[in-house]
Amino acid sequence: MQEIRTPADLSLVSGGDPVVEWAAQGFAGGVRAWCSGDAVAVASPDVSKHDRLAVTGPVEDAAPLVRDVLCEVGPTYRPFGDEELVRGLSERVPGLVFSASFGWMDAAEVPDVTTTAAWLDGDAGVEALLVEASPKSYAWPGHPGVRRWAALRGDRGELLSIAADAWSSPEVGFLAGVATHFVARGKGLSRQVCGFVTAELVKRHGRVALMVDGDNAAAIAVYRRLGYTYRRVAAAGMR
Repeated sequence: MQEIRTPADLSLVSGGDPVVEWAAQGFAGGVRAWCSGDAVAVASPDVSKHDRLAVTGPVEDAAPLVRDVLCEVGPTYRPFGDEELVRGLSERVPGLVFSASFGWMDAAEVPDVTTTAAWLDGDAGVEALLVEASPKSYAWPGHPGVRRWAALRGDRGELLSIAADAWSSPEVGFLAGVATHFVARGKGLSRQVCGFVTAELVKRHGRVALMVDGDNAAAIAVYRRLGYTYRRVAAAGMR
């Protein structure tokens, strides 16, 4: 396998795949990448809660690459990529077990959304809203890679709906930490705050992405209306 050392080289060998470009995080924070044949693997520590090994390419090239990379970086890294590829890796890489499938969604256009959402000056109130409305969120105030929060406020200044710019790479912004207060649901606030963050990240990075549960039809519909397209992905882990 050959190590890749620059974002430009990674973009070239991966065909600009947004999953691997996002995982690379601009090669900051100890990220490493390799290629072999037509396969590419990017080892990204502690990005969106996990040590992730983003993989792309044909399974016959990707399987030996993943095997060798896991020997290099250790078993905490979770292979992540298109579901068909990850299922194939789980069958071919000793000790690798299929974990879960979910959705990757990305967009490259600024959505047409009217909103009063804005970036917060700090994160006061964010944790309390997450605890109440989205306790399984991967993005939390103070976590490395979680950069800033946007919100819609109520008449008394309380946070009603929030979303974060978290784990964005130079090429791909990343939206996470979406939560809306129970009393404010059903009013389109999530679409507004996500529309604001989407627009801001597209302007800054050229593309924006997020991850979503594959069975969360309501959230997927909101993101589709904002211009996101859906890609079925999956993760695996070592026994």
